Amino acid sequence: MTKRVVLIGHPVAHSLSGAMQQAAFDHLGIDALYELWDRPPAKLPEAIAELRSDDFLGANITIPHKERVVPLVDRQTEEAHTTGAINTLTRDGRKLVGHNTDVAGFKVALDRMVGRQKMPRHAVVLGAGGGARAVVYGLIREGFQRVVVFNRHLHRGEQMVKHFGRSAAHMDLRAMPWHESIIEAELSKTKILVNATSIGLMDDTSPIPAEILTPDLMVLDLIYKQTRLLREAASSGCTTADGELMLLHQGAAAFTLWTGQPAPVDAMHEALTAARADGVTSVEGEPGAVQAAGA
Repeated sequence: MTKRVVLIGHPVAHSLSGAMQQAAFDHLGIDALYELWDRPPAKLPEAIAELRSDDFLGANITIPHKERVVPLVDRQTEEAHTTGAINTLTRDGRKLVGHNTDVAGFKVALDRMVGRQKMPRHAVVLGAGGGARAVVYGLIREGFQRVVVFNRHLHRGEQMVKHFGRSAAHMDLRAMPWHESIIEAELSKTKILVNATSIGLMDDTSPIPAEILTPDLMVLDLIYKQTRLLREAASSGCTTADGELMLLHQGAAAFTLWTGQPAPVDAMHEALTAARADGVTSVEGEPGAVQAAGA
């Protein structure tokens, strides 16, 4: 019997995850179909309940449900519990287990961007959604000493910082108002900038002016394209990376959770590259998600 895996979000019209995961199943000869379920928040409990049947291997959860799904699962892993966000579900009999593989994906992206240099200890994060939560937790686990969060709605940034209170007790984690002068001051003291907002997804805008980017910055944008932020950062002499590696490796981790098999990363990367060549430029799988990775 063909098994099913679904991506639940709103919207999910063009999913990079769909191409990537179906390629992985096909490459290993696994009889499984990856489906896209566009479900508004009111329909989320009904969708999650359906996953408890034997037809399903599990699911991916994306915007805007990563935090909403938490009370609907039976058990969470440490990463899911600590971030307060779930992006992958597996089944344990009739019970559902919530995971956050974005954390693993972010670690790969961060390590690749830093390369052979010594890992920095200060970072600035733009955004406060599910993607930003994975980023902040990843920075905490990497031993960062100071992380400053900027979000267009300050209270959301403050809520996220409060959520990480206990796990970040050893460090300086704070939210600050989204003002250019404050962001500029913090960037002058940091080495890592992560954009976990949707700014630059649907148009050619940047969350911050090019003039405040310093040449020694490493800039990671979770959007899967060369955004204006990344282009201007490269022109300023910064090291840059988009969200492809994070997407690929969070997807590989999810695939292994569903199947118990090592993910065929090369095949997944080929499918991801082909989907991007077709013009898909989404964040976390949905090109129309105005909120995308945060903010």
